[in-house]
This record gives sequence, structure tokens and C-alpha cells, in this order.
Amino acid sequence: MIALWASFLSAETEAEHAAGPLGLPMWIWQLANLVAFLAVLGYFVARPLAQAFRRRQEEVEARAREGARRRAEAARLEAQIHERMAQLDRDLAEILARGLAEGEAVRASLIERAEEEAEKVRREAEAEIERRLAEARDELRRVAADLTASSAKDLLLREVNEDDRRRLLSESLARLNERA
Repeated sequence: MIALWASFLSAETEAEHAAGPLGLPMWIWQLANLVAFLAVLGYFVARPLAQAFRRRQEEVEARAREGARRRAEAARLEAQIHERMAQLDRDLAEILARGLAEGEAVRASLIERAEEEAEKVRREAEAEIERRLAEARDELRRVAADLTASSAKDLLLREVNEDDRRRLLSESLARLNERA
């Protein structure tokens, strides 16, 4: 800029000495030429640049709107994901609670069946014990009867003689006759 101003001043000093067309100093013609050049430059360059900047600004605004739309969509999707995750957590808690309840019900059922089975085994064992006790008592009675009979036989053989046998036989026959 300073170089431009210095060249302008040096041109001005030369222009004082030289006059241009229409008797105007040269620096006025140079200034008019510069203004005309800048006007033509502004017309042919500034408009396209302004339009390019305007298009670029519109593109940036469109991208900003698209970005805002995508952020809103992402926020909506994030909210849906959070909602689905919360629903999955609720479903998981419900399934866990239902599983625990069903597990407790099955456990109670198994305990009840085990208790019923234990009661059945206990009754069968008691019945088996009673049956074996009855068999043992019968066996004991038979053994006791056999022993008693054997002892009585031994005692009779030792104590009863031929006269006692005749007397017992005649008494037994007399009783039978009385009954008949």
C-alpha cells in the first residue's frame, strides 16, 4: 500500500509537469483509469464471488439444517434405545420374578412329593414291621406250643403210668357219651 502511495506521489509530481488529454493532469486520468478498472473488476469478479459466497453460505446453512435434523433423529433413536433398554430391564425383572416364583412352586411341590413319598415309605415300613412282628409272634407261639407239647409229653411219659392212662381213657369216653 505504501509502495502504491509512493508511486502515486511520484506520478503526481511528474503529472504536474505533464498534462494529459483535455488538459487534465495525468494523475487524474490515472485515478479515473483505476476507478474504471476497479468498477469493471467489481462487476465481473465481485458479483460471481458474492454469488459463490452466497451459494456457499446456503450450502453451509443446508448442511447445518441437515445436521440439526440428523441430531434430532439421533436423539429420537437414542430415546427409543433407552426406552427399549428400560423395557428389556422390566421384562428381565419380570422373567426373573416369574422364574423365582415358578422355582419356589416347583420346590414346594417337590418337597410335598418327597414328604408324601417319605410318608408312604414310613407306612410301608410300619406295615412290614407289623407283618414281620405277627410272623415272629406266630412263630414264637408255634415254638412255645411245640415246646409246651414236648414238655407235656415228656412230663406225661415220665409221670403217667399204665393205670393213669386207662383211667384217663375211660373218663374221656364217658364225657363223649354224655355229649352224644
